[in-house]
Amino acid sequence: MLVTFRTKAYSDIMMFGDVAVELLKLMGHSGTVPGALLARDVPAALDQLKSVLAAQKRVAPSKPAPSKKEEAEEEKEKEPPVDLSLRAVPLIELLEAAAAAKADVMWDQ
Repeated sequence: MLVTFRTKAYSDIMMFGDVAVELLKLMGHSGTVPGALLARDVPAALDQLKSVLAAQKRVAPSKPAPSKKEEAEEEKEKEPPVDLSLRAVPLIELLEAAAAAKADVMWDQ
């Protein structure tokens, strides 16, 4: 499933459904798709999303140094996992634009 976020203040963005729902929940929303935020609620959702992502970064467990065997196995992996805070960047930009323009934000499949 893909989720498309829309606002009059920014270009539409699409995300994989599981990532979008997780980010919606971090914003304090139920995570339901479709859904919307009224313009007056966007700044609070944006602030909450940013603070939760920052807190997650601070408490991320440090990984022990990998052994030679683990390093070889990691090199075989095609793509490293993408951090949730990086995946959130387009949504954060959309929310910032919507907050500045006092615009509603909607999302659907």
